This record gives sequence, structure tokens and C-alpha cells, in this order.
Amino acid sequence: MRQKNFAGWNVISYVCVSTAMVFTNSVVQSSEFFVEEVKTISCTPFYHGWSTLTRSNSGELLLVFSGGREAHICPFGRVEMMRSSDNGHHWSWPQVLLDGPIDDRDAGVCVTETGTILVTTFSSLAYEGILEKAARLPQETQEAWPSSKLFSWNAVHARISDERRTKELGVWMIRSENGGTDWSGRYRVPVNSPHGPVCLSDGSLLYAGVALWSEERRVGVCRSTDDGQSWQWLADMPVRPGDSSLHYHELHAVEASDGRLVVQLRNHNATNKSETLQSESIDRGHTWSQPHSIDVWGLPSHLVRLRDDRLLMTYGHRRSPFGIQARLSNDCGKTWSDPMILYGDGASGDLGYPSTVQLDGKMMVTVWYELPRKSSHAVLRQARWTLSQKE
Repeated sequence: MRQKNFAGWNVISYVCVSTAMVFTNSVVQSSEFFVEEVKTISCTPFYHGWSTLTRSNSGELLLVFSGGREAHICPFGRVEMMRSSDNGHHWSWPQVLLDGPIDDRDAGVCVTETGTILVTTFSSLAYEGILEKAARLPQETQEAWPSSKLFSWNAVHARISDERRTKELGVWMIRSENGGTDWSGRYRVPVNSPHGPVCLSDGSLLYAGVALWSEERRVGVCRSTDDGQSWQWLADMPVRPGDSSLHYHELHAVEASDGRLVVQLRNHNATNKSETLQSESIDRGHTWSQPHSIDVWGLPSHLVRLRDDRLLMTYGHRRSPFGIQARLSNDCGKTWSDPMILYGDGASGDLGYPSTVQLDGKMMVTVWYELPRKSSHAVLRQARWTLSQKE
């Protein structure tokens, strides 16, 4: 095999092999969990953001994210996928799945009961204001962009007309029925959330999220009974007294062992600002409880039901210690444990959006994005960790 060095990474036959950077500056071990390693797994010299991890029906790990980026907000975002056939020890070179004419952001992934892979994203024009401001700066000023940067942003932006750009705004899904060899064209879905829909025990799919770019910004849940090909609005999320639903964002759902559905959401209302709120449904998603605090500072959350029926939530902690935390529920989401600090050595709040997969046995894999110290490009980071058995 040929080996070459690419931007500091060893690349062998298009497999990314990164050197583990083991975090030792905070608690990584307790009677409940042990973090085996934390390492960077992204291989390309771009800004990576908002990833989602899942496991295929054959056991392969699938990781989707917004790649090809220059910054947190820019016009270059596209949806990419990496794969691991050895439980996260090595990852494939990224494959571009979707690259629209404007910025493609949060990437979610779900594998249905039939094995179909569903990948979600949303498109954005948030970069326009940044570009307009940069274009007005005199070139001789210190704040002025390099001419090459201004040219590339303008060139990408000018690929389509103003009218077409507005039509490109949307919430999108693509699907593959053959393990990711072939993909459908993108099609619109009613809501967006960073990690996408989830599978329910009856084979249907539940997608909790926000209706972006629509006349009415709705927050609620949709359902699909045809493997993600079409979606029907199921219910609006109630609004807590004193809140505005305009400040509810980035939902994710899970089905508990007792049949209840649990949704967690990112809250930016004044009460419990920057906390994760939770709502439950006991009638298969037709009605929902009022969102309420679970005393978790941090967001957004990813939910997964473990094989022993405990629920696990992982979320970004954007204040000291900057990093990734997890909590367990032994009672179907009614109460949550104290935090487990999986990683706490982040440089800033530009990190998070973790998602977790349980491997065979006690091993967990959690992936998130993070902007390292003295860097302008965020990377994808991974923790492999073990969780104690349920007593």
C-alpha cells in the first residue's frame, strides 16, 4: 500500500488514521464510566460541523456532517459521510453526498427498519450578511478580506440568481436503499433538527423538529409510515407559559421501553436559557406534555435507548469545562443522573452536537465537532468509552 502525508495526517488507501489525543485534564473515569480515548477523526483541511453518528443494520458506523467549509458560517457547506467497519478505530475518506448551490448545514442520519439510510440537512443564506459587509470594506483597511477570499465567496454566491437562491432554502432529505451505494435526489421534508428522525418499534419514523423557511415557523413532530418517502404532520409542541416557540430549537426524540416518546429541545427563552427542555407523549406522539426543565445546562441533546433500556443523552457543554457530557435515565426519562464528563478540555463554546452509538457490549462511541485552540477550522472528535452495566 502507498502511504503519504496529507496536512499532518497519515492516509493509507483512503483510510484516515488519526493519532489519539487522550484527554486527561478532568474526570474521565468513575464507577459508572471510563473514557478509553479521545481523538480527532476528520482528515481534510476544512471546517467540519454538526455531525450525526449511527450504526447500519450490518454493524458499520456511519457518520455524516457538514464539510468542505471555510468557517462556522460560509457559502461552501456540503453534506459528507465517513464510514467505519471496525467500531471507530479507522474511518474512510469522506464521500460527498449532497452539495447544493448555497450552504448545506446540520447533517442527520437514520437507518430504518428495512436498512434504508436517510440523511437530512437544511440550506441557509446566513452568510449573505457577512459577505455584504466584507464587500463594503476598503481594501486598505486592516479588517479587509484577502482578495482571494472575497473572490471565492462572491464566485460561489453568484452561481445562481437572487430568485433562485431564495428557492434553494429548504429542509432536505436523501435516501439510499442499497447501503449507500446509490442515493436519491434531495426532497423536501416538513421539519429540521440536527440529528434527523428516529425509528420507532412499530417500524414507523418520528421526526421532531422545526419547520424552517415556511410561512409559519412550527415546532412539532412528523411521522412517516413509508420508510421516509413521505411525511405527515402529527402534532405541534406545546409552548410553556411565558415562552415563545421562536426560541425552541434543535429537537431530538427517542422511544422509551414503556412506550412513551421523549423529545428534548434547545431552549433560548429567558427562563432556563441555554438549558435542555423535555416533553413527553404517552399516545404515540399525538399529544405532548408542556416542555419542562430537567436541570441540564447544555445543548443540543442527542438521545438513544440502550440495550438495557436505559436512556442516554449526550450534549455539548459550552461553558467551563467546555466539552461533552452525558447523563443516564433509569426510569424512561422521568429523571436524569448527574453528568458524566466525557471530555472537558475544549478551547471555547464552538463545539458540541454530539451523538452516540452503543457497540456490542458496554462500549460507546460518541462523535462531535470542535474548534481546537489556535485553529480556524473545526474538526470531528471521537470518544470511545465504556458504561457500567445496569444494576
